[in-house]
Amino acid sequence: MFTSHDGLCGIGELAESAGVTVKTVRFYSDRGLLPEASRSAGGHRRYGPEALDRLRLIRSLRALDLGVPEVRRILDERHADGAAGGGSGSGGALEAAVAGRLREVGSELRALRWREAALRLVQESPPGEQADRLRLIGAVSVPPSTAPLVRFWRGWLPARMPARSAGAFLDVAVPQPPDDPSPAQVLAFARLNALTLAPCPGTAQPQPEAHRAAGARGAAVLYAALAEAYELAGAQLRRGREPHPGEALDGFVGAYTSAYGVRDTPEFRRRLAGQLAADPRLDGYWELVSEVNTAPGGRPEPTPGTAHDWLLAALTAQTGAVPVQGTSPRQSKRRASPGLGA
Repeated sequence: MFTSHDGLCGIGELAESAGVTVKTVRFYSDRGLLPEASRSAGGHRRYGPEALDRLRLIRSLRALDLGVPEVRRILDERHADGAAGGGSGSGGALEAAVAGRLREVGSELRALRWREAALRLVQESPPGEQADRLRLIGAVSVPPSTAPLVRFWRGWLPARMPARSAGAFLDVAVPQPPDDPSPAQVLAFARLNALTLAPCPGTAQPQPEAHRAAGARGAAVLYAALAEAYELAGAQLRRGREPHPGEALDGFVGAYTSAYGVRDTPEFRRRLAGQLAADPRLDGYWELVSEVNTAPGGRPEPTPGTAHDWLLAALTAQTGAVPVQGTSPRQSKRRASPGLGA
């Protein structure tokens, strides 16, 4: 390649051989990625025969949008491997850089898909609803974050609840934004975001009676057992079964007896039905969670909220308890039920 008597070439010849500009070669040289072999008597850069392969590798790595620091680490590792007789095989630096860039690209693609669905939502909205929907969408970060929902539930959970139990609750209560959402899912998530950021003015965070009665440790026991009961109830909901006594209801009641340290008796079940009917609820939250979690055109997925309602209906029917007036399971959209059905 090089035609000079000393086997070296100038910056212009190297740039032409690699198909780049002189400015590009100078940029990489100034950042230490492409060391020069020497300088001419006139102070011009001179490069050795290995510079062309190194420059081509740099261009290939930069074409993958890897940053200069990552490229430097890869080149240094290859140089060290070559000096140690290990050849020029790919090493950990290249694998780590590619894996990191893949994660970044995945995040960028999710953000683009979210923006596309948000734009379609605005495009398909009736003119009278566009301003309100723009306001809702504008309050959600891109890519969307679940941080407002997490903060909402952390404020609702009992103080000093064990971290592992709180984390398990949040895994169930906080839906993850879909990677490829529909416009309806974007709207549902934006409404969830608004709901958790703007609770009813002048009201305290709703707290179920179980928080007071069981305390932080008892609540941890309660939620772990409720999660199992909700899974069983969810299976019944998927089959379209009406609320009825059985394993799911027994597990539901057992969650409260374990948390309270009492026996399961007909009287306890009757009192529990009345207590749960009187607890605050947030049905609107769970309806939005179902919209976020359900694929377009799919059958609505059960949520802890719908499972809780199914179990409470089964308990009420079994005990003959009469719901407290104004606190029926579907009467209010702004109230939060106990346990995971909050």
